[in-house]
Amino acid sequence: MFQKMKVLELKGVEKSYRLRRFFGRGESLRVLRGVSLSLFENEVLGLVGESGCGKSTLARIALALEAPDAGEVLFLGHNFWTLARGERKRLRPKFQAVFQDPAASLNPRKKIEDLVSEPLRLQGVNRKTAREEAEKLIEMVGLSADVLPRFPHQLSGGQRQRVALARALISRPRVIVLDEPTSALDVSVQAQILTLLKDLKDQFGLSYLFISHDLPVVLFMSDRVGVMYLGEVVEIGPRDVFLNGKLHPYTELLLSSVPGRRKRKGPQTIGEPPSLLRLPPGCVFHPRCPEAVEICRKTAPELREIGPRHMVACHRR
Repeated sequence: MFQKMKVLELKGVEKSYRLRRFFGRGESLRVLRGVSLSLFENEVLGLVGESGCGKSTLARIALALEAPDAGEVLFLGHNFWTLARGERKRLRPKFQAVFQDPAASLNPRKKIEDLVSEPLRLQGVNRKTAREEAEKLIEMVGLSADVLPRFPHQLSGGQRQRVALARALISRPRVIVLDEPTSALDVSVQAQILTLLKDLKDQFGLSYLFISHDLPVVLFMSDRVGVMYLGEVVEIGPRDVFLNGKLHPYTELLLSSVPGRRKRKGPQTIGEPPSLLRLPPGCVFHPRCPEAVEICRKTAPELREIGPRHMVACHRR
């Protein structure tokens, strides 16, 4: 069977931050622990997990805004951090981002025309051509050219997010990292933006890394879904598996919290996640897991295949 090209690949990525203390040595916060995943061309890979699980850190590393402490991050088959400066400059426009709060990611002192066209201007495109391209993209994301002379504060939240999409698209990227792109919007606007994202993906042949804490939104958008817990990917597989398959206990916890979903049978998952500074031995989920047995408390499970393209890190699966 034909294998699609990997446009983004993470191999054993590790990331820690040193916490400062007024007295004595600071502690190390290990945010990502051996994360491996791949994003294929024209695919949406959803990434879901509770706040603090490392999703946003992974997004910054996937965008080459931060370097990993260990492991590799491959963009279109190239390790960004080993490339020469000129090669990095040519590669970077192929990877763009749309963040949760467009008001924070758009310069309030610049007009919409300048914000959208700026990526092309930085590549040496003349102002007239860049403006024409900006107008074209603005219309493609569902806005009129009337917004071009305005400033971000003159637009609604949904309009600003459409501007952020147009800005991301103008350099004709291969990958867009979407970090909670609709969580700051109300439900009706959220649905419009999600539908627009799907249309743009097909129109431009894009790949999305779609990051959210909202599992129903991730399932609506994604071809495959990855589940993160305390800096690890504990499950990854096709979308349909998450609707009908046998899942990691943590994934079942996320699904059971969705209104209208049936609750799991037997004991329920309890308690709060432990601190990243004091991770338990063995499986990091075992203190909250109703199915934990002795091996879970002593040995960390490896991510292994339990079905076609479906991988789970659990001793009981």
